[in-house]
Amino acid sequence: MTQRSELGDLTPNNLGQVKILHKKLFPVHYSDKFFNDLLEVGEFAKLVYYNDVCTGTVCCRKEVDENNPQLSKVYIMTLGVLEPYRHLGLGTLMVQHILQQAQLSKDISSVYLHVQTSNDAAISFYKKNQFDLIATEKDYYKHVEPRNAHVLSKTIKH
Repeated sequence: MTQRSELGDLTPNNLGQVKILHKKLFPVHYSDKFFNDLLEVGEFAKLVYYNDVCTGTVCCRKEVDENNPQLSKVYIMTLGVLEPYRHLGLGTLMVQHILQQAQLSKDISSVYLHVQTSNDAAISFYKKNQFDLIATEKDYYKHVEPRNAHVLSKTIKH
């Protein structure tokens, strides 16, 4: 049997799946506003499917680049894949999609995210995808231990 993985759009009809994935994947509670705002970011929020099963999600937002206010940067708020479906290339599929969309948007300077300092698997994953560790923020997380976060970033070259 051929294994298929593909990305899908977020819609009002599947936003419930996104909420369930976030409850399973992340130790943080997200507000209804967080989820409703995802419907406005287009290609920067996706579900990932493996053989037609919804297995993960990536959710981003665009922000003003404080170093160059004419440009934007993309912040990966969340990216996760359910445990049984990890190491199948689904996370890479999502990250590469976000990087490709950033490249297509001529006004985006970088893509960045925070990772808990203890999350070695995530740090390794992003480094494999050419993200650089650019900073560490003390007490970034308020309700999760450890509270410190690494900031990883990838410059988008146009």
